[in-house]
Order: sequence, then C-alpha cells, then structure tokens
Amino acid sequence: MEWQEVCDHPQLRDLPFKVETNQWGHLEMTPASNEHGLFQALIVQRLAKLGAGGYAISECSVLTGAGVKVADVAWAKKAFFKRHRRANPYPEAPDIVIEILSPSNSEQEMDEKKGLYFARGAREFWICGQNGKVRFFDRHRELGRSDLIPRFPNLIKINFA
Repeated sequence: MEWQEVCDHPQLRDLPFKVETNQWGHLEMTPASNEHGLFQALIVQRLAKLGAGGYAISECSVLTGAGVKVADVAWAKKAFFKRHRRANPYPEAPDIVIEILSPSNSEQEMDEKKGLYFARGAREFWICGQNGKVRFFDRHRELGRSDLIPRFPNLIKINFA
C-alpha cells in the first residue's frame, strides 16, 4: 500500500492512532494520549514563535529506508517547503524532527528513528519525554540546546492554572 493510499483510505482516516509503515509496507499503529497531543501543540506553538524563517508541522510523514515514519512535530526552513510543496510523504527529512515519547516507546526505537531521519537529511532530532524534558541531538552527539533554534526551552510545561 502506498502512503497516499493509507492517507486516503476511508477506514483509516479517523483512527485515534499514529499510523506509520515499516520496511515491508505493513501498517504500524501507536495510540496517542491527550497529554501527548498537548505536548505536540505546545511544541508547535513555541516553534512558530521562535523559528523565524521556517514552519512547524505536526504529523510530518517522511519516506525513510524503513518505510514511512511520521514525526510528531517537525520544523524546516521555508526553502524545504518550497522545494517539496505538498509531497506526501516528504522524500527528505525536515531540518528538525521531534518525537514525543509515549509509554510504549523504547530507547532502541528512538535511536532507530533518529538514524533514519538523519539518513534522510535531518539536521537535529529532538525527544520530548513524558515529563516534558526536551533532549536535542545532532548527527554526532547530544546537545545542551538546539543549534538551529537556540532559544527553544529544554522543558515544556503543561500548565492548567
């Protein structure tokens, strides 16, 4: 099944799961909590505010060497979007790819996704933990903060007050 067919399939359209494909084209689904969605929205808001010269996107599909992976959030310079327009999935990774951890995610899974996105051209990979702590990586190491958006905080707080 091609990615656009997955996106257009009427029975898959409104699933409360994140859908990706693996290297054999099989669908993989992961449930997302409301807290996950809040972190996603807060990260997009911060990127929109701090990421001048680019755009944030949620649920960003990228064709990787192991199928189509869908980043929770991504950010890229405007030139990326001009180059790829409405491609679905994108044939290369945006500048920054962000995964928000769920209880079902493993360190091994995040390391694999990090490698897949870097292989497709990502410049940074961020992980937002369930506690809101954000970790930043480039191809070689963990960073103290993002090189691309240095004012992005290393902690996202959900404040209900």
